[in-house]
Amino acid sequence: MPNFRIGSQIPLNDASRMPALGIGTWQLRGRACEDAVFHAIEKGYRMVDTASAYRNEAQVGKAIGKAINELGLERNDIFVITKICNDEHDDPRRALKGSLQRLGLDHVNLYLIHWPVSRSIDTWETMGEFVQEGLASSIGVSNFTITHLETLSKNSRVVPAVNQVEFSPFLYQKELLDYCRGKMIQLVSYSPLMRGHNLGNKTLTAIAKKHNKTPAQIVLRWNIDLGIIPIPKSKDFERIDENADIFDFELTGKEVKRLGELSNGTRYCQDPELMMWEQ
Repeated sequence: MPNFRIGSQIPLNDASRMPALGIGTWQLRGRACEDAVFHAIEKGYRMVDTASAYRNEAQVGKAIGKAINELGLERNDIFVITKICNDEHDDPRRALKGSLQRLGLDHVNLYLIHWPVSRSIDTWETMGEFVQEGLASSIGVSNFTITHLETLSKNSRVVPAVNQVEFSPFLYQKELLDYCRGKMIQLVSYSPLMRGHNLGNKTLTAIAKKHNKTPAQIVLRWNIDLGIIPIPKSKDFERIDENADIFDFELTGKEVKRLGELSNGTRYCQDPELMMWEQ
């Protein structure tokens, strides 16, 4: 995607927009989480991904508040994502309000169903009310397969704005990507850097050398060139900076294809197909 930069905004199917890159916070806790998020925002990141299950919403909220106070930003400058936990589906409204309280915010930009578990369809109907009430600007899902999305569409007219899934050159979910494109559902990739695994792959390192970039930067740019929004996680400031330095080059079509051909189905997170799902 030419002329992209860290602050570029991607249109969603509900007329909202979200940044082209965000920082993930899974497994980040305490001061390390707060410092990483603040540094990312200071660097130019404008999207932060968290979840009730991460147990770090309070630290994320502190970092956002600090950024607003110290960097001259406004709340609308920062796109905040959080997710309902698997054990919170009995009362989605209480779940969202709990997240908002911990974040210190009056609304989130995107609220997601974290996993396709029992009662997800009932929860989805309630989440539509959150948009009408201004508690969430957009709603979406996470870890949904085509089967899950099809089931959702049969039970609701509301199409998710986003589907956040594990996605990498070694887990190139092309059918899911094509399906989401057809439905105008924006795909967001978590763990795009495979927790550091496979970054020494010969194809990756060769392409990285050609562009004078790191293998991690090549993987993130591959996401961008496929129209996917990556949310890499790191608490290391240098890596946070490195992950943002992906907007001054593009991969060729051949390189994008070669990277997709590395796919062997390797997952580093749980397989959504193993989750309980109420048909």
